[in-house]
Amino acid sequence: MAGEIPARLAAPQLAWADRWWRAANYLACAQIFLQDNVLLREPLRPEHVKPRLLGHWGTSPGLNLLYAHLLRAAHGLHAAPLFVAGPGHGAPAVLANVWLEASYGAVRPEMTRDAAGMLRLCRMFSRPGGVSSHVGPHIPGSLHEGGELGYGLLHAYGAVFDNPDLLALAVVGDGEAETGPASGAWKSIHFVNPGRDGAVLPVLHLNGYRIAAPTVLGRMDDVQIARSFQGMGFRVLTVAGGDPSAVHEQLAEAMDAAISHIHAIQADWRAGRAQGRSTPDWPLIVLRTPKGWTGPREVDGLPMEGSFRAHQVPLPRAREDAVQRAQLEAWLRSYLPDTLFDAAGRPLPDLLAGLPPENLLPGNCRHADGGRVRLDLQLPAVEGIALALAAPGAVQAESTRVLGAWLREVFRANTKTGNFRMFCPDELVSNRLDAVFEVTARCTLQPVDADDEHLSPDGRVLEVLSEHCCEGWLEGYVLSGRHGLFACYEAFAPIVDSMVNQHVKWLKAASEVPWRRPLPALNILLTSHTWRQDHNGYSHQGPGFIDNVLNRKHSHVRVYLAADANTLLAVAQHALQSTGRVNLIIAGKQHMPQWLNLDSAVRHCAAGAGRWAWAEGAGADQPAMVLAAAGDVPTLEMLAAADLLRRFVPDLAFRVVNVVNLLALAHPLDHPDGMPEADFDALFTPDRPVLFAFHGYPHVIDGLVHARRQPGRFHAEGYREEGATTTPFDMVVRNRLSRYQLAAQALELAGRGDDRANALREHCDAKLAEHALCIRTRFDDMAEIRDWRWPGSQPSWGGLADEKPR
Repeated sequence: MAGEIPARLAAPQLAWADRWWRAANYLACAQIFLQDNVLLREPLRPEHVKPRLLGHWGTSPGLNLLYAHLLRAAHGLHAAPLFVAGPGHGAPAVLANVWLEASYGAVRPEMTRDAAGMLRLCRMFSRPGGVSSHVGPHIPGSLHEGGELGYGLLHAYGAVFDNPDLLALAVVGDGEAETGPASGAWKSIHFVNPGRDGAVLPVLHLNGYRIAAPTVLGRMDDVQIARSFQGMGFRVLTVAGGDPSAVHEQLAEAMDAAISHIHAIQADWRAGRAQGRSTPDWPLIVLRTPKGWTGPREVDGLPMEGSFRAHQVPLPRAREDAVQRAQLEAWLRSYLPDTLFDAAGRPLPDLLAGLPPENLLPGNCRHADGGRVRLDLQLPAVEGIALALAAPGAVQAESTRVLGAWLREVFRANTKTGNFRMFCPDELVSNRLDAVFEVTARCTLQPVDADDEHLSPDGRVLEVLSEHCCEGWLEGYVLSGRHGLFACYEAFAPIVDSMVNQHVKWLKAASEVPWRRPLPALNILLTSHTWRQDHNGYSHQGPGFIDNVLNRKHSHVRVYLAADANTLLAVAQHALQSTGRVNLIIAGKQHMPQWLNLDSAVRHCAAGAGRWAWAEGAGADQPAMVLAAAGDVPTLEMLAAADLLRRFVPDLAFRVVNVVNLLALAHPLDHPDGMPEADFDALFTPDRPVLFAFHGYPHVIDGLVHARRQPGRFHAEGYREEGATTTPFDMVVRNRLSRYQLAAQALELAGRGDDRANALREHCDAKLAEHALCIRTRFDDMAEIRDWRWPGSQPSWGGLADEKPR
């Protein structure tokens, strides 16, 4: 075993850990199998066994072993311990431990530490109306959902950032270690600043098997494993064996050595003795134990303990098969429950006497209920950052650059509390958000070269070319009560679709747990978006993350499409104040016309959607049709189409509507932000055709308005998976979203076939032909496209029809 090992520990401590481990193993097994006779006061009968056996035994004894030793070690901790169970379906183990330590009873008084409470514990597990087999929001001390594998280590690191008094013991199963997010998570040690952050003690738990086959790391030998993680920068301590007494001793020594080393690292940094040092050699424990340890050795003549067969339910026919039922009873009695629980089912006093103080029980870790420790951000005013406009379209600006200036002030306003961070996969400068570097830097603990820019161990921006790491860190950060923003190229956001999906599921499940408090929102900014990725080409063009988010539980998601910089500021300010949701914000970074002054932008965002009366045709209160848009480029093209209609067909009555909160389109029964029917009809009319220019795939609009009156009157245009390395305007032409195509389609929807309308049709056809020739001969868009500006000089800022806040 590598690393410094202290003198052998006193036998009573090991004996206590073994007793706790046996008690937790007994309860984990009982939860999977028993619905009655949970203390084995009589021989097992068929009716004592659950009719449907659900749960996973294979990982439970390893999790119980680690939890027992974390409790043992917690007596000497200077920080609150957080237990992160990465392996899937680990709830039987964690539930057993939080019931034993009484943290479960603290939030659910009916889960008493006696026979009645034990019976409830067993009957609730994996039953309709009960609790799931994953570690989730229903379990105190948990901030990680153990269903989909790979995120536990990232959540642990996210939780310890800016939490100097937190120690997260993060268990990574060897199956879980094969996933992409877990594989990338090990580099997190290069971003942990021991002076201001807590620490993660990762435990790679190798039990050798996935569901039906051996794991890659499980078949590597100890030397290979150690070399691999030492190369990443870890100090590796290895614990291996199948003899419980030996493993207890080795694990106690390794865990105490690891924690002592963590304390030493933190003490040096916090006392200023670490000047000039780079990433510390943070400890990592590699623990090898048999899969399904202490369970049946053999079932039906086949090996069980130490094989893949122990993954789920080792005795699947225990209810109807007398042989398997006898094996189950022998298995449960092997833990000697009469030496662990008294006649009333209470844990014996000596078992409870070994517990650390209540504030050091992992199940009581307050950081695992982030809403409990949440400090609201101090948000600076946007007035000093917002753009001043003399008229719509009079100014060109980069929306995200304006946002970056405001985020700089957010960092500045929250310097003392240190509860705001930004996460970005190496694109902060590219995304025009680099104003934040005026007050902070990119965080790194690695050596900094003379040519490097904005790098510091104290930086509050985390950049690494892994969307998984950025998203996972942010999730851990907000799950533990802090605030942040993940900025990403739009086309690559689907990389973290599953992660966001699981986070929304957490929010939904947590909202149904009475003792959980609302969490800060998880905020995602997508920029470098589809419509301005003409230079990078087809691989960088894809707005599908909108679809992914809308497929989630609607009440916990929002999608905002900012048409300009002031709208983006208003949306961002709202998003950073919100709780219990995922906010997806989409905005461009290129120079674009700016449409709304700040007051109008704030009213527009509060309403979610509204009329832009200054762009409408004559008689817009009784329009022949409605032009609508969501997104900056679609808004630009729709307004340019409106300009064509106003010039060529001045008597055409049409309305212009802009949508910033996409879910305002949904029916109120489908989403809390959905506009009431009367407001929706007042905005879009009850029966007029609507031509909708949309940032994403057109079917998204169809899905949102399906429950509205006459949804077939909505005709959406958007990204149709036509892309290339081409010019900006050619991108909209390829996808039928150009001003000329929109204007021609508007005429069709309005039923106009007169001379004025036909003249505009001919003009549009001619311009599209001219465009095709121009980009192939001059390799650029026509000057009249590049230089187009909204006509007129006098603003009409009172033209937003819907200003009711939502």
